[in-house]
Amino acid sequence: MNAPLPLDPEDSRRDFLRKLAAASLAAWAAPTPRAHGVEPVKHPAPKADACIVLWMGGGMAAPDTFDPKRYQPFEKGVSMSKILSTFPAIRTAVDNIQICQGLEQIASVMDRATLIRSAVQPDLGSILHSRHQYHWHTGYVPPQTVAAPHIGAWMSKVLGPRNPVMPAFINIGQRLEGHGESEELKAFTQGGFFGAEYGPMNLPFPGEAANAVRPPGGMTAGRFENRHAMYKRLIDRSPQREYLSDFQQESMLRSMENAHRLLMSKERAAFDLALEPREKVAAYGESNFGQGCLLARRLVENGARFVEVTTEYVPFLHWDTHADGHSTLERMHREIDAPIAQLIRDLEERGLLDRTLVVLASEFSRDAMIEGVPGSAATDQATVAGDRLESPKHYGLHRHFTGGTSVVMFGGGMKKGFVYGETAPERPLVAVKDPVTIPDLHATIFTAMGISPKTAYDIEQRPFYATIDGKGVPVAGVVA
Repeated sequence: MNAPLPLDPEDSRRDFLRKLAAASLAAWAAPTPRAHGVEPVKHPAPKADACIVLWMGGGMAAPDTFDPKRYQPFEKGVSMSKILSTFPAIRTAVDNIQICQGLEQIASVMDRATLIRSAVQPDLGSILHSRHQYHWHTGYVPPQTVAAPHIGAWMSKVLGPRNPVMPAFINIGQRLEGHGESEELKAFTQGGFFGAEYGPMNLPFPGEAANAVRPPGGMTAGRFENRHAMYKRLIDRSPQREYLSDFQQESMLRSMENAHRLLMSKERAAFDLALEPREKVAAYGESNFGQGCLLARRLVENGARFVEVTTEYVPFLHWDTHADGHSTLERMHREIDAPIAQLIRDLEERGLLDRTLVVLASEFSRDAMIEGVPGSAATDQATVAGDRLESPKHYGLHRHFTGGTSVVMFGGGMKKGFVYGETAPERPLVAVKDPVTIPDLHATIFTAMGISPKTAYDIEQRPFYATIDGKGVPVAGVVA
């Protein structure tokens, strides 16, 4: 396996994008990826048929959500070094598990969850959200010499659709245009070298998802058929055709065929939230994330294989707390609490939870004092100055912390009411018991879905693995 291209802390964002763009162009020109090796990979028996990732984009602070530490209320003049958690701990449905105040509804369903408190991320030299999100979603540190597929694309490629008319990979709640890191997000929200047919159907606004699966207003079925046929001819005659391998061109056409089939099917009704009872819509809340969780449930019910729902990553918004950390997390608690709990209850009531793996995760945690981990050379990006609290807007966890992060897993063969791993009780809040790396977390997810972590495809005359070098090991301790 070739080493990833280096990215020094002083590399510009423009240079980062240039390298990613080069990898994307190489993917378009790449030949058909072939399953690696002579003998077929032996896949494990699946414990789940579908996977839902609930993505807390921006760096969810574990000590203010799922790993509460010593609580320090706001007090002007108090030393920043005393701040570990800005929310007190509350009890959950499991006697030995506490989480943070503001997550009372999630607390009520923790008896269905495995809580990993010891997820860790590498020090990538420069702690950029987009780099760490790329790493989490693909398993590879960017930029690569090829476009690495998203984990949803791996599931789409290896497992195929559960329902032939339903997209196997659907991404909900993230805009890929119009903000400062849009291009970086596009770099991993894709099928990579597998091709367009394995990439995601993007639905940035779940309340408008129904519009994505109906022909344009006023267009008759016959006219829509004609437009579809014309689009196929346009691709074949496109001046960009010379940059596409035959495989990538055929993959793009197959993706259009898949979209056409969905628009003509009864399953498109799954995208229409107006068909849900009003009380059910209200139970999920009015936020984009809440409606996304409801949409995810409807899509999984109708055969989607992999769905990601995000609180949406936009620089300096939501979980990206560089100021007003505590008050921002009060809002984020309200945004995620009811929808996540309702999603778990609904899946359980419909008999779907056991065969649906739900994973709540973020790219890293946060700390009030430490950027990266102790000893890291990462540049401090916090806007908080001074060593004492002077204003409520400085009360929060503003620095990127990679030494100990929480992941919550429901269903899909995971243990119930269980805590795995541990972080230190005092700063530095690093994982001190059973650390879980991204390759091993991915191996756990893939194994639950019936994919060997050693699965590989040859691209550019070398194997490219589901987990880097095929070395990801499932975390046996979290499996029931």
